[in-house]
Amino acid sequence: MTTPEDPGVFVRISRPEGPLDDHIWTKTQEESRRTSTDGPKKRRRPHPAWAVAAVAFLALVGAAGFRAAPGVLMVPLQQEFGWSTTVLSSAVSINLVLFGLTAPFAAALMERFGIRAVTAVALGLIGAGSALTVLVNQSWQILLTWGLLIGLGTGSMALVFAATIANTWFTKSRGLVIGILTAGSAAGQLVFLPFIAVLAQDPGWRQASLLIAAGALAVVPLVLKFLKNSPADVGALPYGAEEPSGAADESSAPAGTAEPRGNAAVRALQVLRSASRNRTFWALAAGFAICGATTNGLIGTHFIPSAHDHGMPETTAAGLLAVVGIFDILGTIASGWLTDRFNPRILLAVYYQFRGIGLLVLPLLLGSSVQPSMIVFVVIYGLDWVATVPPTAAICRQVFGADGGVVFGWVFAAHQLGAAAAALAAGAIRDATGHYTYAWFGAAAMCTIAAVISATIRKDAGRRKSAALAVASVD
Repeated sequence: MTTPEDPGVFVRISRPEGPLDDHIWTKTQEESRRTSTDGPKKRRRPHPAWAVAAVAFLALVGAAGFRAAPGVLMVPLQQEFGWSTTVLSSAVSINLVLFGLTAPFAAALMERFGIRAVTAVALGLIGAGSALTVLVNQSWQILLTWGLLIGLGTGSMALVFAATIANTWFTKSRGLVIGILTAGSAAGQLVFLPFIAVLAQDPGWRQASLLIAAGALAVVPLVLKFLKNSPADVGALPYGAEEPSGAADESSAPAGTAEPRGNAAVRALQVLRSASRNRTFWALAAGFAICGATTNGLIGTHFIPSAHDHGMPETTAAGLLAVVGIFDILGTIASGWLTDRFNPRILLAVYYQFRGIGLLVLPLLLGSSVQPSMIVFVVIYGLDWVATVPPTAAICRQVFGADGGVVFGWVFAAHQLGAAAAALAAGAIRDATGHYTYAWFGAAAMCTIAAVISATIRKDAGRRKSAALAVASVD
């Protein structure tokens, strides 16, 4: 005979019968439910990707100081040293060329050595170039500081940096994240431009250069401490990614966890060789070259000198560019949101055409004072300033897959080559004719060309490439 204490006996407890027992049974169920639901709840922590994005945003703000500088400092440098607009435009052009050509190699370097190390070095170069500018007294020296050092530093940051962060840390909401990070550059322009303009007037342009250096270097400690290289560094998946089902293998590994791939320069050139066989690459590069020509190259560099030619004070013109920066933030974030929902090639065509219309009427709006029509131009141009970035990055990702970040770096190189050509050409036009009118009209015509090119990008380019890759893998 066994007893209840015997461990070998299984005791079955069944539901008792009777009304009183029913009450006890129901009460027991309710207490169980309360026990399971009323216990302490774990607070969900924000995904670490958002902390990385926040630090990346601050890094972009710190790196953007020089973008506001050339237009403001050009006139004071001319007055002190007697350099021509063409000489100073040449320094800006070198900066923009290196800004662009460094980008694809920077994307590969981030894969090889990590996002944090490359970003910290880039900010250091920007800070050094800006600080050393205060010592220049020969024209070749401004080519070295504005051109070489700051060009290499800014080329490792900005748009390719934003795309790398979004592709590494995010699976969901990538377009929105790229829009927010790209807006960081606009925020940097907004933060620095009014102060640079005031300092350039009194006490002088050297103090303005030191402000830019301080802004870049101040972000370095945050980057070194908080900017992680990949989700794997913190034991997480990219934001929006799902846990892989079954055994982990290379094909199921989340984005951002891959091992660095060989020599960065070789990889960047290999990606260029592969991408150059695709007509979509050339369409994106051509459109983005015009984008750079009509933003950094023309408006960013020559709007303030052009307004000064019409009798507008430099501080007033700088204030208008700051307003462009405000609406640039709104427009770029909105463009990222739209890119997650609509066809990016159509968005690009619309953006470029609106920009062309604005440039066409700009010569009629410039004057010694700010009129309401100029405010309308500034708002519309600000909303459109770098709204092209999220859809361009999205198309690179759709068409070129894992190579999309490096491909975007090469497309961005075209952006900066276009900007460099426009900065130099507009300076030469100003020296030859005494005004910028032909530069504005030429840029408006180029925007129409970019709109047409963007509209002709194949809608199914990404799917066609994926299908081709799938067939190749089966064979």
